[in-house]
Amino acid sequence: MPWYEDFDRVIAQALPGLSVSREEPMAGHTTFRIGGPARRMAFPASPEELGALLDLAEKEGWPWLAVGNGSNLLVRDEGLDRLVIATGRLEHMERAGGCGVRAWAGVSLARLAVFAMEEGLAGLAFAHGIPGSLGGAVYMNAGAYGGEMCQVVDTVTAWLPGRGVVELGGEALAFGYRRSCFEENGGVVLYADLALRPGDSQAIRREMEELIRRRREKQPLEYPSAGSTFKRPEGYFAAALIEQCGLKGTAVGGAMVSPKHAGFVINTGGATCRDVLALIGRVQDTVKRETGVSLEPEVRILGEGE
Repeated sequence: MPWYEDFDRVIAQALPGLSVSREEPMAGHTTFRIGGPARRMAFPASPEELGALLDLAEKEGWPWLAVGNGSNLLVRDEGLDRLVIATGRLEHMERAGGCGVRAWAGVSLARLAVFAMEEGLAGLAFAHGIPGSLGGAVYMNAGAYGGEMCQVVDTVTAWLPGRGVVELGGEALAFGYRRSCFEENGGVVLYADLALRPGDSQAIRREMEELIRRRREKQPLEYPSAGSTFKRPEGYFAAALIEQCGLKGTAVGGAMVSPKHAGFVINTGGATCRDVLALIGRVQDTVKRETGVSLEPEVRILGEGE
């Protein structure tokens, strides 16, 4: 019996209230707007339901993948023969004593930053323009304009393979540049407690508006993309190297190196994963040949072979 038929049989009994979709196009769940169908997609509505689903997936041996806003994902055109667990319905957030905020994994960073601002809490303005959810932001220690999630995350309640639900904090989170312990341990963020500081709501609003203005001026926000396509190589800036090599505007099919910001590969309309991967390869080869620097993708590529 294929795993997904077993999933259909088991899930109806074990988690009858769980929302599930079959052959769900991943293009509708990534900011690149690219990707074939997921064999099954589940939409848990609480951290408890998410944890129970992960326990079940581990017990039954189903191939699974947790996703948030899909802002750092590139899914292959053939799709994913997996159970994709979408956290988008985990949108609750609340004040958690003093200057703390507790937020579930599916809360968008934009909404979270606005909530903190309205509560008179500073420290999250940098996150307002990052097009991701809290779970994904913790997973990759997302950051912008000098701010990173590691600066505001106090503890994370997560599900870990073989251990179930645990609380992690401090060095156990292993935050680094665009990474955390969850890349290594295969864990899934359920919710996080943030430690912010008192601030003036109007001043925070002005800071967020200024950062959004700078983003709109410099980044191709009018096109689907996965944000910065390449990691920053040590001692260099990826966008500067790409521009130096005359690659702005280079296109393969519907994928293009943004003329506005060379660090972004954008979907100009109808781009496939093959288009994007071919363009990434062309950029890597050209930059390596002309500068000697190797560029490593920051976007996470999912699908056959990965």
